[in-house]
Amino acid sequence: MMRRTRALSAAAAWLIFASAAVWPARALADPGVPPPRPAASPPPAPPVSPAASADELDCVIEPRSRITLSSPLQAVVESVSVDRGDLVQKGQVVATLESSVERAAVASAAARARMDGRIRSRQAKLDFSTHGLERSTELSKKNAISVQQLDEAEHEKRAAEGDLLDAREDKELAGFELERAKAALELRSIRSPVKGVVVRRILSPGEFADPPQILEIAEIDPLRVEVFAPVSWLGRLHVGQRAYVVPEAPAGGSYEAKITVVDRVVDAASGTYGVRLELPNPSYALAAGLRCRVRFLGD
Repeated sequence: MMRRTRALSAAAAWLIFASAAVWPARALADPGVPPPRPAASPPPAPPVSPAASADELDCVIEPRSRITLSSPLQAVVESVSVDRGDLVQKGQVVATLESSVERAAVASAAARARMDGRIRSRQAKLDFSTHGLERSTELSKKNAISVQQLDEAEHEKRAAEGDLLDAREDKELAGFELERAKAALELRSIRSPVKGVVVRRILSPGEFADPPQILEIAEIDPLRVEVFAPVSWLGRLHVGQRAYVVPEAPAGGSYEAKITVVDRVVDAASGTYGVRLELPNPSYALAAGLRCRVRFLGD
């Protein structure tokens, strides 16, 4: 059986060799005989997109500042007038703390500051003692009263002047107390220090401000563009130099920015140094957090 299998294998190999040797001869004798079809060639490789310009660098658009508003006091939050995504103006009251005691203190101090009854009383006493001293002086010239009586009249006038001065000082102190009470009440109003957008609301009305963080606000006009330039670019960039920033899709577009910071220390591990640009964003058309490409312009 094995001999028969070997014989069949040898015959098949001989047939393949004979057919390969016969085809060139048949092709010469009969030109109409088609040649064997060549193997299919691999599909062409897709075109390689051109590399980014050597004058462009990667960058990230960030808020100019990111602020966590905190309460200077540990108290119950009375109201929060904004929420995430709301635009706020500089100086706008965005939250208040419970302040019933402080409002009462302001009302009491304002009432004391308006009181001038003591001043009027002391002024009337001074006027009376002044008139009495004038009359005593005239009588003393006529030897109608003793020197002791004249001295008593002078003393009463000086005492009246001192009482009037005390009354005026007390009224001035009442004014200072009113300002202090107003300042204590103002601490209960949380104002935004910048114009920006609310990123996160941490506390809600009724919660106790401990820890005292209430809101997080991002200032997005202008924006900051952070770039890490290779060390080979040292000396090419300087403060005030202009550049064009192209945000990633879907934002797109091209926006002019200006260099505000060029680091003077190189990061040895990455071989780069930081560059910061300022990008105006008055209409809030650009969102912070986008990746971008930046192309610097010459002087």
